[in-house]
Amino acid sequence: MNILEEILAWKRKEVSENKALYPIKLLERSPYFTAKTKSLRHYLSREDLSGIIAEFKRQSPSKGMINEYANPAEVCLEYVQAGASALSVITDNKYFGGSNQDLVTARKNNYCPILRKDFMLDEYQLIEARSIGADVVLLIAEILTAKELKRLSALAKELQMEVLFEVHERASLDKLPPEADLVGVNNRNLKSFEVDVANSFKLAECLPNDATRVTESGIATPRIAQQLKKAGFSGLLMGERFMRETNPGKACRLFISRLKN
Repeated sequence: MNILEEILAWKRKEVSENKALYPIKLLERSPYFTAKTKSLRHYLSREDLSGIIAEFKRQSPSKGMINEYANPAEVCLEYVQAGASALSVITDNKYFGGSNQDLVTARKNNYCPILRKDFMLDEYQLIEARSIGADVVLLIAEILTAKELKRLSALAKELQMEVLFEVHERASLDKLPPEADLVGVNNRNLKSFEVDVANSFKLAECLPNDATRVTESGIATPRIAQQLKKAGFSGLLMGERFMRETNPGKACRLFISRLKN
C-alpha cells in the first residue's frame, strides 16, 4: 500500500465517523452554509492581484513537520495583505496537521476565495466544506472516477461552490466533465510525493482552452512563476515555499514583490 492508498483508506473511515458525529442537518445550521461565496476564477483574473493561491499547511507526509506553531489567523491575513489572490487551507489532520477549524479561522478574517484542500471522496465532505466557509473544493481526478467527478461537481455547484479539478497525468484529463472550468495541474506525484514543475509545462497545451488554469507545487522562484504564467497558468498554488519560513506572510510578500518586478 503506497502513501496515497493509506491516506484514502483513512479518509473513508474518518468521513464515516464524522457523519455520525456531525449529521448533515447540524452542518446546515452553520451561518456559513447560506453565506454568499466568492469566485476563485474571478479573483485569479484580477490584474491588481498576483494570481497566487497561498496555502496554510503545517506538515506533509513527505516533509514531516513544516511549521508546527503557525497561526492560521495571522498567516492567512498576512497572505492576503501581501497580495495573494486567494487562500488554500488544508483540513486533513492525520497526515497534514490541518483541521476544519483552520479554515473557519481563515474565513473569519478574510473576504477572498478560500479553497478547502483535502481528499474529497464523499458528498458529505462537500456539505461540510460549505458549512465551514469554503468557496472552492478540490476534486482530484487521480482518486475519483469520471462519474464521481461529475456527481460531486454537480453537488458543489448546487451548493454554490466552485470546483478546482486537479490532474497529474494526461490520461486524467479525459475524466473531467465538459463543464470543468477551473483545472489545476499538480506537479506532485501523490503516489511517491515527488515534485517536478515540468509537469505543468508538459500538460499546459492539453488543458481545456476555456478553463482557468492553476499550477500546484514546486514553484520555487519568481522566475519559474513568471514562466508558468506565460505558459497560460493564471493561478499559482503555493504552500511549502512560504510555510517553511519563520514568517510565511513576509515570505509571500517578498515573493510577490519580486514576481511583479
